[in-house]
Amino acid sequence: MDKEEKKFSSAEPINMSDSDLNFAKDIGKVAGTDLNSCLTCMSCSGGCPMYPYMDYGPHGIMRLAVLGLKKEALTSTTIWRCVGCHTCAAVCPMAINIAGVLDYLREQCINEKYPIGDKPIFEFHKAFLTSVRFHGRSSKVELMGLHKLFTIGGGPFAWFQDAYLGTKMILMGKLHLLPSRLMGSGISQVRKIFIGAWRDR
Repeated sequence: MDKEEKKFSSAEPINMSDSDLNFAKDIGKVAGTDLNSCLTCMSCSGGCPMYPYMDYGPHGIMRLAVLGLKKEALTSTTIWRCVGCHTCAAVCPMAINIAGVLDYLREQCINEKYPIGDKPIFEFHKAFLTSVRFHGRSSKVELMGLHKLFTIGGGPFAWFQDAYLGTKMILMGKLHLLPSRLMGSGISQVRKIFIGAWRDR
């Protein structure tokens, strides 16, 4: 993944005409946090391991949300390249639940059918959840196969680029060809989580 130029440092201005002044309030209600207390101190982005690969970074997304720039926030790469480590929330001097904000934005991006900021990562999320839905836990070989299938736009080479590493891991016992499954009522309990929440995109 290549490092990404920050959009706030771009010469191209952001259009404020479509600002949604209720956007920050809506996020705050669901994420249980007050976005207007953000100091834009950049502590969150300074601690984020994925910040170099994001277009805005956590502090930038917070700024977009406070300014009501919904489209820019929901179509950013930042919300999808977040790895959920919660470092941003841990280092925030105002104790803002930034990770919760990013979770909400990902959900809204899907619900409102905005363009996905990073399609391959979204497809990885989908492949992971598909595996968990059917087995109660992720199957690594199946996960890789599904991800290749969902991102077939990469061409035939995409199917074989990990073949050497995958074979080596199988021989070392790090990958199992058959998926392990939750036993008893465990699988039905996991599937209940997906009822009403599973959406195809």
